[in-house]
Amino acid sequence: MKSALLCLTLAMPLTLPPAWAQAPAVARQVQTLDTGWRFSKTDPGAAMQPAFDDSGWQAVRVPHDWSQHEPLRAEYGSGNGYAAGGIAWYRRSLAVGAEHKGRVARITFDGVYDHAQVWINGQYVGGRPYGYSSFQVELTPYLKFDGSPNVLAVRVDHSRQMDSRYFTGSGIYRNARLSFSDALHIAPWGSFVTTSAVSAARADVKAEAELINAAPAARAFTLRAELIAPDGHVVTTREAQARLSAGERSTLTQVMSVDKPQRWSPESPQMYTLRQTVLVNGQAVDQNDTPFGIRSFRFDADQGFFLNGQAVKLKGVCLHHDAGSLGAAVPVAVLERRLQQLKDIGVNAIRTSHNPPAPELLDLADRMGFLVQAEAFDEFTPTKNKWIEGWNVGVPGRQGYGEEFAAWGVRDVEDMVRRDRNHPSIVMWSVGNEVDYPNDPFSHPVLGAKYRPTAPPASDLVRWGRPLVEAVRRMDPTRPVTAALASVEMSDAVGFADLFDVAGYNYQEARYAADHAKFPQRVIYGSENRHDYRAWAVVRDTPYISAQFLWTGFDYLGEAGRWPQRAADFGLFDLAGFMKPRGAFRASLWSGKPVVYLAAATASATQVASASGQGTPLLDQQKRAKVAEHWNWPAGESMVVSAYANTPEVQLWLNGKLIGTQKAADAIEGILSWTLPFEAGELKAIGLKAGKPAAEFRLQTAGAAARIELQRVAPARDGIEQIAFFVVDARGRRVPDAAQRLRFDPAGALEILGIGNGNLADVDDPRDAEHAAYEGRGLAVLRRTDNTQPARLRVSAPGLVPAELSF
Repeated sequence: MKSALLCLTLAMPLTLPPAWAQAPAVARQVQTLDTGWRFSKTDPGAAMQPAFDDSGWQAVRVPHDWSQHEPLRAEYGSGNGYAAGGIAWYRRSLAVGAEHKGRVARITFDGVYDHAQVWINGQYVGGRPYGYSSFQVELTPYLKFDGSPNVLAVRVDHSRQMDSRYFTGSGIYRNARLSFSDALHIAPWGSFVTTSAVSAARADVKAEAELINAAPAARAFTLRAELIAPDGHVVTTREAQARLSAGERSTLTQVMSVDKPQRWSPESPQMYTLRQTVLVNGQAVDQNDTPFGIRSFRFDADQGFFLNGQAVKLKGVCLHHDAGSLGAAVPVAVLERRLQQLKDIGVNAIRTSHNPPAPELLDLADRMGFLVQAEAFDEFTPTKNKWIEGWNVGVPGRQGYGEEFAAWGVRDVEDMVRRDRNHPSIVMWSVGNEVDYPNDPFSHPVLGAKYRPTAPPASDLVRWGRPLVEAVRRMDPTRPVTAALASVEMSDAVGFADLFDVAGYNYQEARYAADHAKFPQRVIYGSENRHDYRAWAVVRDTPYISAQFLWTGFDYLGEAGRWPQRAADFGLFDLAGFMKPRGAFRASLWSGKPVVYLAAATASATQVASASGQGTPLLDQQKRAKVAEHWNWPAGESMVVSAYANTPEVQLWLNGKLIGTQKAADAIEGILSWTLPFEAGELKAIGLKAGKPAAEFRLQTAGAAARIELQRVAPARDGIEQIAFFVVDARGRRVPDAAQRLRFDPAGALEILGIGNGNLADVDDPRDAEHAAYEGRGLAVLRRTDNTQPARLRVSAPGLVPAELSF
């Protein structure tokens, strides 16, 4: 396969904003480097040199995922969703004035996939192989401070495009920031705040600051720490005097207390701020604000998880980092909408499978109230199988992070913890997902007939895992370390499970009781679980099992079947963010609000599904009936109607006639069902509480497609608009089998970021102006390029009344 290259530069030199030019060289200054980049998917040998001509390159914005901007092809491999990899460069210019001379200049990259290499003015300054690690490079020695252009160049090598079991994206797919600090400053990720002795009456707060003196002479200074309450007032202040020699790095600790703290929880995610200021002769030379939460938590081997002294079940989902049509370059507004959707159905926990997430996701988790298991890796070394022709089909590849793990694993996990340890949402650090999967690659005689003597020994799990656990505890002694285990049997045989403070069991609910008896000190929780009722019931009814993390919250790219299926369908929501029936089923189990929902399938399909013996019937899971949220079926067809509800009783009505009333006690594995012949019209469920309606849900038979409707599904943020589109009949009812190709015409300062429809086999260009509906709907994500200018979206299709939306 021909290798490609990515390169990005700025057409005109970047002049720093006026505030930078006028400000005295004291306070830390940070600028997001989102615009001004040029990109080329080629690999010229001199692209790092300032004199290189990039005038013919494409202008792009960062975050940028080139895998979403190229045609999908079967030969690119199913693991990565049949998306392109390759090699490419990004370039841009920076004009820096004399006022910054003597200061420390750094660029932080939140994520570059992968094997990033960075140059400034032709000098190599660093990089990172792991595409999910955030990293910094210092530019100071090679910068020009006379206002002339400094050329920044980034080479990205994703030529091993079949290197993952799931979609990765390619390029500078997360934010990049340029910062200037005084020579005496708080180190990147150098602030660390912890809370202890937390009660309703009082909490102790310990604030650490790692300081660097990059000046050629010693510096005396004062470190001021201020605790700022959620409402903005300063709670308390501490000051300490210190001195650092030239080139010295040291950590200072200050301890404070807060009376009657507003404790952080999912129900009340109150956030404080630690403001640390470095003063020299009374003048601030550096300042860093660190949001944090005051809370206490613990895991108990017999009683489960406690937050602020209260027992809590973690109702969690696993989340990959892509967002359907947007690939890996996901705006904060899209992340926020997705998290709100999960919150609305009762989810209170997230597992960042299987890599460090975007910092913005954790910021949202803090603010919105989610508990987080933060995960580092999907493999140690050697690498795992990477499926190319389809999930578990054909001969797998074996490229991946495992090729870099031995050299970089400890550094990557240290940086994950240092970056994210101030987030109150995080309650566990996971060093790996299913790294103990039998024979992929490790094996052990305990596997019996499946043992492969020529495979790497499972004892290597301890060899590679122990340094990671020790590194996490060095960086953060306040949180437990875990791993999501695929074979507890094999892990126990070599002592791997004993490394962890809490043990995650993937799909091994059958082991809970026996292992609790055998290992009474072991904290056990479900780190990855199916959607069926029984998997939840054991968590709900067993005090010592504190958590369940469903696979997954949203459908995700990669880990796909045979071409053209490019995504996996395990989510509660589809790729476009529409709730699936299993999402409503989960709401009936987890939501604190009254829930009732209807889905239907033909009786013949449900009989086949029940015969598979896979547990909960009538859910749209593998080898089960494909239940659907519509009431358009062949006349007279025998139908099974399922109600997912948390109310004591549910009535089912068809065209104004009561079909029957069932009690919650009648549910089979959480589901109420009726069998009846299809009759066009309106099917309605009413959830009753104390005999009175508490919730209602309707399915109505749709007629022929007549028009298009547009609906904004989330508030605009940072210029991002999320617009759902529907093909409806003359009365506004969604047509469930509508698949017309629609044309999207943005006008004014508006551009298409991605259009998707939830179809796993949709391989159209997500940025193209024409896209098909699927099941009568889809989602368009747009960006306003100038919020001061009017903009409009028009969507049309032959034979349908078009729709317009103005911004």
